[in-house]
Amino acid sequence: MRLLIVEDDRPLGEALAMGLRQLGHVVDLFGDGGHADTALGEVQYDAVVLDLGLPNGDGLTWLERWRGRGLQLPVLILTAREGVENRIAGLDSGADDYLIKPISIDELAARLRALMRRSSGFAQPVWQHGALEYDAAAKTVRWNGQPVELTPRELALLEVLLANPQRVLSKAQLQDKLYDWSGAEPESNALEVYVHHLRRKIHPGIVRTVRGVGYALGSGEPAP
Repeated sequence: MRLLIVEDDRPLGEALAMGLRQLGHVVDLFGDGGHADTALGEVQYDAVVLDLGLPNGDGLTWLERWRGRGLQLPVLILTAREGVENRIAGLDSGADDYLIKPISIDELAARLRALMRRSSGFAQPVWQHGALEYDAAAKTVRWNGQPVELTPRELALLEVLLANPQRVLSKAQLQDKLYDWSGAEPESNALEVYVHHLRRKIHPGIVRTVRGVGYALGSGEPAP
């Protein structure tokens, strides 16, 4: 997933970002709502992890502003504000989940996976596409019942395609999901290399090329 963390406690934010990156996610971290607002206008994120005690406006104010502009993606509030009243206020402001600090990185990742499954229409933890099975929690892939070994970047590309089964995604959209704002620029042909690897390791038809547009999830059926 391409994730946005909005957390003004820098050590905590960096620890969360590092933990999620180690699990294979692409993460951008900002310490205030203003920079996060700018990022949301430029990048297609899969989910937001939002603190409430931000330096330039309460997190709930930013959340209500984003929802008012039509932001659809899942937002998970991660805060020190306890109490039923605070949880109700967060959920009524548009949050999809509300967690109290401190929290383990594994639980945070599991909550984000659950939000992603629901927003993508996959209620089960294992995503099925014909002969392809992808366990997002275990990061394992099977084709026709046989295990397939993929690198973290190949897994990330496959997950993006599975989450958008009816869409053709441009090269820029896919790169947005695979790379953060750390400054590391991808090689010009990196995406094509990852597509080639998925076709070679899984099935030649698993990724469909739409000329002049981009790529889409292909057939999930093995060759006869």
